[in-house]
Formats: sequence, structure tokens, C-alpha cells
Amino acid sequence: MTATSQPDPQDQAPSSASQVETPPDVAIDGLENELAQVIAERDANFDKLLRTQADFENYRKRVNKDRDEDRKFAPFGLIRDLLPALDNLRRAVDAATAAGETGTIVQGVSMVLKQIDEVFERNGAKPIVSTGTAFDPNLHEAIAQVPSPAHEPMTVLQEAERGYTLHERVIRPSKVIVSSKPQ
Repeated sequence: MTATSQPDPQDQAPSSASQVETPPDVAIDGLENELAQVIAERDANFDKLLRTQADFENYRKRVNKDRDEDRKFAPFGLIRDLLPALDNLRRAVDAATAAGETGTIVQGVSMVLKQIDEVFERNGAKPIVSTGTAFDPNLHEAIAQVPSPAHEPMTVLQEAERGYTLHERVIRPSKVIVSSKPQ
């Protein structure tokens, strides 16, 4: 056969190869789009990581704060439960002193009361100072009102039962008698 009647295999190869291959501009555009998607996904994952780290740090701080609060107020229940016994010891000393007793038992119970007060104070529990102050419903519980021209209304005249706070949190409010306007 002649050269003109049959196509040359060398001429056909490049034309068939060019039909299969994509043009370089299209391939680059596809890769750039894929790269942009990967970069966006990376940025989103990095943002999620930063948020997760911040959430974990906030969680850690909250747990530490809660643990510190728990330690700070751990004696709350014990002190609250001891207060009625402490009140009874005070009443016993007051009654004995009013009856003129000054013996060793009264002195011993007074020393125990002083030690308990010191233990309370070391643990952050303090008595609420009431007599002569303005009535504060957050610190006081009024059990009676007495007309008094010598005092402003709602001034604490007498403390019937001592109240206590633990690190500024009220364990038990003071039970008090307050003044009212004379009628």
C-alpha cells in the first residue's frame, strides 16, 4: 500500500493522546479548587481545635473553682450541726453565772466555749455582730419588735440566738429583737 492510502501510525498517536489528555489549564483549575477546599477544611478543623481547647480550658477553670469552693465551705454542715450544742453550752454558762456559780465546772465549760469559737474562726466561721446594728434580713431573723424611743426603728436591740457566717455565707441568721416606733 502506498503512503497516501494508509494513515501513518505516528500521526495518529499524538491525535489520540490529545483527545484523552485534559488541557493543562483545566487540570490546574481543578487542582486549585481542590486545594482551596482542603485549605478551607483545614481552617475549619483548626478553628474547631481552638474552640475545643478554649472550652476545655474553661471547663478546667470551672472545675478548679468548684473544687476550691467545696474546700472553702466543707465545714459548713458540721458547724451548722454543732451550733445547737454550742448554744446549750452558752446557756448553761449564762445560767450558772446568773446563779452566782463561779466554780471550776463553769470555768471549764467557758474554756471549752472559747476553744470552739477559736476552731470556728480558724475554719472561717464568725459570729454575726447584731446588737446595736441596723436589721439586715440577710443576717437577722426578727423574732419580736419592741417599741423604743431611744433607737431608730428596725435597730437590733437584743440577740436571742447568735448567728454565724462561713466566709461571708450565712450558716444561721441571728435571731433578734428589733426596735419599732413607739405608739
